Amino acid sequence: MASARLREVPVEALSREQAAAELAALAAEIAHHDYLYYALAQPEISDADYDRLWQRNAAIERRFPDLVRPDSPSHRVGAPPSETFAKVTHARPMMSLQNAFEESDVREFFARVRRFLGLSPDEPVVVVGEPKIDGLSASARYEGGRFVLGATRGDGRIGEDVTANMRTVRDLPLRLAGPEVPEVIDVRGEVYMTRSDFAALNEAREAAGEPPFANPRNAAAGSLRQLDSRITAKRRLHFFAYAWGEVSEPLTGTHWGVLGRFRGWGLRVNPLARRLADPEQALAFHREIEMRRAELDYDIDGVVYKVDRLDWQERLGFVSRAPRWALAHKFSPERATTLLERIAIQVGRTGALTPVAMLKPVTVGGVVVSRATLHNEDEIARKDVREGDTVIVQRAGDVIPQIVGVVRDKRPKGSRPFVFPDHCPVCGSLAVRAPDEVVRRCTGGLVCSAQAVERLRHFVSRDAFDIEGLGAKHIAAFWADGLIRTPGDIFRLEATDGKGRPRIAEREGWGEKSAENLFAAIRARRRIPLERFIYALGIREVGQATARVLARTYRSLAQWRAAMAAAEDRSGQAYADLVAIDTIGPKVAEDILAFFAEPHNREVLDDLASQLTVLDYEPTETASPLAGKTIVFTGSLASMTRSEAKARAEALGATVAGSVSRRTDFVVVGADPGSKAAKARELGVTVLDEEAWHRLVRGEEVAT
Repeated sequence: MASARLREVPVEALSREQAAAELAALAAEIAHHDYLYYALAQPEISDADYDRLWQRNAAIERRFPDLVRPDSPSHRVGAPPSETFAKVTHARPMMSLQNAFEESDVREFFARVRRFLGLSPDEPVVVVGEPKIDGLSASARYEGGRFVLGATRGDGRIGEDVTANMRTVRDLPLRLAGPEVPEVIDVRGEVYMTRSDFAALNEAREAAGEPPFANPRNAAAGSLRQLDSRITAKRRLHFFAYAWGEVSEPLTGTHWGVLGRFRGWGLRVNPLARRLADPEQALAFHREIEMRRAELDYDIDGVVYKVDRLDWQERLGFVSRAPRWALAHKFSPERATTLLERIAIQVGRTGALTPVAMLKPVTVGGVVVSRATLHNEDEIARKDVREGDTVIVQRAGDVIPQIVGVVRDKRPKGSRPFVFPDHCPVCGSLAVRAPDEVVRRCTGGLVCSAQAVERLRHFVSRDAFDIEGLGAKHIAAFWADGLIRTPGDIFRLEATDGKGRPRIAEREGWGEKSAENLFAAIRARRRIPLERFIYALGIREVGQATARVLARTYRSLAQWRAAMAAAEDRSGQAYADLVAIDTIGPKVAEDILAFFAEPHNREVLDDLASQLTVLDYEPTETASPLAGKTIVFTGSLASMTRSEAKARAEALGATVAGSVSRRTDFVVVGADPGSKAAKARELGVTVLDEEAWHRLVRGEEVAT
């Protein structure tokens, strides 16, 4: 029976075969009208006709519940609440972006791409410019064209499974249409809420006696992370696609071409995106979008530039957690004036004393700000910021509040310059400033409770152990009541709960369910990757990128500890190997060795080793011939720049070192290689010319 005739058959008269055919037709038809309405704003039918399609689909599903399709429109209304969100490991990490605030930063971005790739001055660097949506990054996975998994960005490597909630996003197709849809593709994009929907949501919340959301971004983030997806469905979220992760086959040669394919498959891409041929076109586009910012029905906080050629993106690769081929050019920060009531001093995990301006609350860019950083004592003196001043506040990058100036003619009479303390406000220990630093640090070390609490906060933070339910306030409260003193105590919380003190479930703000959730989250972190473990230790100068380099170099906790013990001999090979690691050097090496020189820190490591399983480092490119190898480049390379060669080696799982040692696996020599090639031959290290290097990268056999 033809579809049009089948539509006339009453639901109660449909056979099972007819019902299946009708549900397939309705799913396709409703998806088509969703795309026209939500993505193109060009509806073809009235709301009443659209509602009739929905009602017929729902009626058929009620009669034949086992025929409900994966792409059924009924998934758009949400499902019963789940207990919690499962974790999702992204097949390819969802990276963050480097930020730029000045036009000179954008010009330098173009110049940096040109230098890295070794391009001639007349070779154009074309980028795609897209408005930077102020929402929540998410990934939508399609298999066989069907939407099967939705996930938040999380820490970039592990996110949360929000599939049920993302099914309710009306302009995210449940099935990709059109030609040449890959068998597998992870579509990356931004979930957001329009300003008009945000206003309506807050109006409804206030009418119900509920607190309003601060801004559309917070509303979108809170809505996507609802355990009850029926609530998410009522929040009217939207999705702009702008990138991809894992994909089973090449898409096309340019980023612009991929956006066109997205659009052809029914995904919504930002209509303001544009190809830009040079820095001046990029800056003009940024100014144009900033001028149009107020007329848009969604929040944006800048423009993202992406190198258009995908082969260049591949060569440029990533640095730390961001691609070299993209840049977020933020808009000028919004500002406001308010009263600086007092200057407080915070003590961080490394003992750094940081001044914080305590402000009379003021709204800046839609967010209420009551605190702002003053950076350090030199900045206070340079700006002559005083307690009682009227100050100008801005949110740098629309995120971090800071003081940018003082309204001098409003300064109260008799005000005095702020005197920075020379003793820790928490433990009273002397606070000293090294000759080469702008930071003053508490010398109290382990006796300073502020440092201990901040170190524990860092230990459980998102990019470290990421223990959900154990936030900054809980750490401070548990410390104050003696429940935890060291990182290992966290993993003994469940075993010691209620012994000699009230149970956690009985504490104010807790209950049986929240306590059990906390214990479950802690149990889930008893196995942790080496790079996260190293970062969690909070060693000075060891951020996420350096922690990853150390993990990639030493492979296991035992080998790292043994190497650091050996490196105490500054004249030995282990120390030479450490400082030779690219991005480490003598300064960072001294901070690492200072950590291991402290007996208490070694005791903490022993304690944690008895509580946890620290997983050996696993290279991302496990099949690469360079995975786990140590490479040294020397001399001038003809086919690529040194930066590109280094980035390619690291992307294939190798460690790049700055000097040759017995640990070195390969030395790649270009023109005029110098003493490194001679030392490699002296030590019996394999020396490769450029052609041999390229063969090795391609997985071909190389004579050694």
